[in-house]
Amino acid sequence: MKKLVVSPAPHIHSDDTTKKLMRDVVIALSPSLLVSIYFFGFSAIKLALVGIVSCMLVEFVIQKYITKEKILIGDYSAVVTGLLLALNLPPNSPWWIVFIGSVVAIGIAKMTFGGIGQNLFNPALVGRVFLLVSFPVIMTDWSIPTSWFREGIDASSGATPLGLVKEGLAQGLTLNEIFAQHHFTYKQMLFSRIGGSVGEISAFALILGFFYLIIKKVIRPHIPLSIIGTIVVMTGIFWLIDPAHYADPIFNILTGGILIGSIFMATDYVTSPMSTRGMIVYGAGIGIITVLIRYFGAYPEGISFAILIMNAVVPLINMYFKPVRFGREVKNG
Repeated sequence: MKKLVVSPAPHIHSDDTTKKLMRDVVIALSPSLLVSIYFFGFSAIKLALVGIVSCMLVEFVIQKYITKEKILIGDYSAVVTGLLLALNLPPNSPWWIVFIGSVVAIGIAKMTFGGIGQNLFNPALVGRVFLLVSFPVIMTDWSIPTSWFREGIDASSGATPLGLVKEGLAQGLTLNEIFAQHHFTYKQMLFSRIGGSVGEISAFALILGFFYLIIKKVIRPHIPLSIIGTIVVMTGIFWLIDPAHYADPIFNILTGGILIGSIFMATDYVTSPMSTRGMIVYGAGIGIITVLIRYFGAYPEGISFAILIMNAVVPLINMYFKPVRFGREVKNG
């Protein structure tokens, strides 16, 4: 007679591991990193290397000498945090800014809560927002460094489209006048360099990463699509009401951090909801807050703040929208 083995959940296993999933995220970010190297040269490489190395170093030191736990830097989670932090910084950021952001991201946002799988907020975003609040001049310097591949780029063209639009509207200009003055085109926003953080320069590169993550089943599309869908609806309403002062949905999606935020940071397993309905509510909340900050806040961009705010709401979302248990129905699952 065979023995009946009783064990705790989970009872269904797969070949997915943290290391494999994080490695896929790094691969998905590679197109954006390569495009940034093309436009920014050594500056992009410097930010990426300092971000990755410093995040791994901080995590190693904490696990080795403070918590005295098993060293887990080989799971690529610190690599992803460092790379995301680097891609969310202006291209001319000094190396020490990246290091400070890494200390905050890993030391405070991740390890203070107990390490991987236990943090409440996305570490890379915590590091970025800390730097934005602490060093606003450096974090809003969009001048473009020298590239190995492209010479003669006008440094003044590095200002973000969102910032230029917000500044132009404050001066009494209409959107048509602002677009004509700065030669904004949707083709440029989709395929080539626009002013902004290192990882925002090509929407097409980010979309390639999104499809890779979907094909590899690393993420589900519900969060990115609910964020983008909510932003499209809200900005579309404002645009229809007053097209002279509110940009159309395409401009809002292709500029700023909407794509990198919704694809790579809002979908973080630890800080996002578990159920499908919860993901949709979470994404809609991020979209609403982003638009409100962009249109009525002091900052031209709002995706980072929106994701962190909704990170804090995730426990409540998980409590209300519980995943359906096997063989059982729940009313609000």
